[in-house]
Amino acid sequence: MQVRITKLKDDIALPAYQTPGAAGFDLASAEDVVILPGQSFLVPTGLVIATPPGHVLILTARSSLFKKKGLMLANGVGTIDSDYCGPNDQLYLSCYNPGQSPVSIAKGERLAQGIFLPFVRAEFQEGTADAPDRGGFGSTG
Repeated sequence: MQVRITKLKDDIALPAYQTPGAAGFDLASAEDVVILPGQSFLVPTGLVIATPPGHVLILTARSSLFKKKGLMLANGVGTIDSDYCGPNDQLYLSCYNPGQSPVSIAKGERLAQGIFLPFVRAEFQEGTADAPDRGGFGSTG
């Protein structure tokens, strides 16, 4: 699958898959930033990625983000639709610092991964709930 990508600055590296079996490609910070304790910050990637029609781009934390930096993605998982690809639709990584100290991020530091997934849109039909109850939220243990 070919994907159009726009670098907003010449010195931004294109995302890359790090191994032949990697499902996700790494996304990095486009600038040096500091995230204060208890704060969230939108870390710019310097990239506009045109998600192909019929697909969604899912942004997740790299498995090492919390271990190495003590950071979390503030929204858990990001969903990037195929129509978010205009000239000002830069991808940002919403990072949260739950710690007690400021966290520095260097330009080019890999923080998240992107995964393209196909999706199916539902057509909703109103009706009655006619299946048996299962007992409520968390009912299976």
